[in-house]
Amino acid sequence: MNRRPGPSARLKLTLSYAGFLLLASTLLLAVMWIFVLRWLPNIDPRAVQQSLSAQNRAGVVIIAGLNRAAVLNGFAPAAAIALAFLLVFGLVGGWFLAGRMLAPLTRIAYATRMAGTGSLSHRIGLLGRRDEFRELADAFDTMLAQLEAHVAAQQRFAANASHELRTPLAITQSLLDVARNDPNRDAAALVERLRAVNSRAIELTEALLLLGRADQRSFSRERVDLSLIAEEAAETLLPLAEKRGLTIETSGDIAPARGSEALLQQMTTNLVHNAIVHNLPDRGTVWITTSVLPQTVALMVENTGEELSPQLVSTLTEPFQRGTERIHADQAGVGLGLAIVKSIAEAHDGTLTVTPRPAGGLRVTVQLPA
Repeated sequence: MNRRPGPSARLKLTLSYAGFLLLASTLLLAVMWIFVLRWLPNIDPRAVQQSLSAQNRAGVVIIAGLNRAAVLNGFAPAAAIALAFLLVFGLVGGWFLAGRMLAPLTRIAYATRMAGTGSLSHRIGLLGRRDEFRELADAFDTMLAQLEAHVAAQQRFAANASHELRTPLAITQSLLDVARNDPNRDAAALVERLRAVNSRAIELTEALLLLGRADQRSFSRERVDLSLIAEEAAETLLPLAEKRGLTIETSGDIAPARGSEALLQQMTTNLVHNAIVHNLPDRGTVWITTSVLPQTVALMVENTGEELSPQLVSTLTEPFQRGTERIHADQAGVGLGLAIVKSIAEAHDGTLTVTPRPAGGLRVTVQLPA
């Protein structure tokens, strides 16, 4: 925005200080005039001298000293000099005080310009006790820290997304090159392989779109029941669980919440799918539980599996992070399952907690406002 240059805040404060000091001094002189000088007699000492006897002529000195005109003649120049001095003193003192008071704004403005150039690592770091300027500086530092973390996360996400999307494209290119160099190659096997690679690319693209939709919170809210959503997710993924020799157990209370039924269904499906895929090879179990708390409703999905360290668990909600190797086996997912769950939970003003189970496996809890 283009603005015409104007007086600085420091100059405005200086003029305000000096003006206030000058006005207070003028009011003080006015008060002296009203309550002191106006009551002095305004008489001619020579006339008094002629009317007094020789014995009382000494009183003329006293009367002359109390004469209003004489007092004004001596007071007015001194008052003018005092006002001029106070004006200069107010300007100099106001300029100094305004500079001291506005010094934090200079540092805040510098940090803002640094952030405008893309440097988000700079911090203001004002010292001293809390006041309005330090609260502003602390809030700005907090905002910069959040922006820096967000930008870093977006950069990691973009790099990982590019890597993940490049993999199916590279595989497709390799298959096409092989087919072109070997015309006698089985076309049916090539088509099936290309279909599998293309399906994986579509799944990844849809996951990225879903993640972006959750981050933007571009959805309508309606009344939903997490217990019904959990049962539907369990029924949908039951064939996959049976194929892997797993058992799904659902329990809990009716858990009413408000949000997007489609997004919450996707969130629950991702949780149950992860619990099935990252489980024991055989005879594993997935537990799905819903509960009602004083202010929130909770959805908890637990699964048996390998023992996981807290350090590894803390990274699982990052995009393209998995509890095992970065494999692309059947039903391994695209590495966005818990990242999507986290985004959907936060878009519904909820929280996601991921903790390892002592006996192995994972416990994931989503809490949403009741």
